[in-house]
Amino acid sequence: MFKLLNILFVEDDTIEVMMFNRVLQKIGFNHRLIEASNGENALEILRTKEITPDIILLDLNMPKLNGIDFLKIVKNDEELKHIPIIIFTTSNNHRDITECYKIGIAGYIIKPLKYDDYLVLVKKTLDYWSCNELM
Repeated sequence: MFKLLNILFVEDDTIEVMMFNRVLQKIGFNHRLIEASNGENALEILRTKEITPDIILLDLNMPKLNGIDFLKIVKNDEELKHIPIIIFTTSNNHRDITECYKIGIAGYIIKPLKYDDYLVLVKKTLDYWSCNELM
């Protein structure tokens, strides 16, 4: 049984955000998408406590507060550290991957360049988290 998710999508690229929204529409899920343009904005959203996301999809390369710094802050916060964070980035740098897993991510996904591959990858990711038991 698939459930609808509250997804915090932390991404500074507006084209990427538009593409992600288009994919959500195409796959037919009505997940609630909360958008943050950088790590600082995402922390503000989390700290208002209006909505606790089921998952966070996080880009690494962002202005103000990058993904790794955001990840460290969230994973050191007793009220937030339980939220699964999936890195969703173009970086295939082995040091980034290793550091993110050491900090405590739930997964590391490298964004594909082709739209059809991107669609399939997002669908598989959301299918998994939609049927996973979350807190």
